[in-house]
Amino acid sequence: MNNRDITIYISNNSQVCENLITQLDQWGVVYKLKNISEHPSYREELQQENIFGTPTMFIDGEAILGFQKNRIKQVLGII
Repeated sequence: MNNRDITIYISNNSQVCENLITQLDQWGVVYKLKNISEHPSYREELQQENIFGTPTMFIDGEAILGFQKNRIKQVLGII
């Protein structure tokens, strides 16, 4: 999974964001984290994609909104 381009947009004080990060860490997924609460430019990046909520995960350019565990497993090839 290290050869995948994975970026995750999160915000502060979000249990769903924390749950997503915890799960990805347990799976050993390598990702780039962008916190929109701490960096307004990241919020603008996300809004340019017409996405206004977190967590949002991009896997090789494919957006997955929220913590869709089964969808993430499918895209990453985790059984």
